[in-house]
Amino acid sequence: MSVLPLVFTSGWASGINAYAVVLLLGIFGATGLSDDVPESLQRPEILITAGVLFLCEAVADKIPYVDSVWDSVHTLTRPAAGAWIGALLAGQSGSLSDLAAGAIGGSTALASHTVKAGTRMAINTSPEPFSNLVMSTAEDLGVAGILTFAMFHPEAAAIIAGVLLLAGLLALFFLISRIRRFLRRRAQRREERRLAERVGQPPD
Repeated sequence: MSVLPLVFTSGWASGINAYAVVLLLGIFGATGLSDDVPESLQRPEILITAGVLFLCEAVADKIPYVDSVWDSVHTLTRPAAGAWIGALLAGQSGSLSDLAAGAIGGSTALASHTVKAGTRMAINTSPEPFSNLVMSTAEDLGVAGILTFAMFHPEAAAIIAGVLLLAGLLALFFLISRIRRFLRRRAQRREERRLAERVGQPPD
């Protein structure tokens, strides 16, 4: 059976939370739940590092504006992780070339990361902090649930991931205007404050 569905699903999940993907795949392989996980992902130092970084992301991802900074920092990390995981999975199964798997995993991760980062920017236009917590928790549960489902039903999981990715891209398209309005209003407020400070200064 081709490993392509698992590569696609892990790529989608890596764009949302790469550390969770590495941690979960490593656990699935170490516990014998899946034979498709390479041994390099099951090494204790990899699991410990992924676990610590996952905890850091779990905290940063739920704080308004901090989540957007975190996403910016991981713009290259998540696609690279998706490509790396895809290549490892392909090398383990031998049913797909490493180069093709890396391209699929990396591009899918980049697309889902773009959706995640753009959606968070739109959410941060709201003054209340709870939407960040709800969205982050939903993303964590979604990644864990779909990746676990992919261990038993890889084709069905890939279809779900594809539908979620397409829906996210469409939603992001409609949210772009809101993000732009928010950035314009913020720049305008900064300019107004700057002018007010200049007016309030005593003459020389």
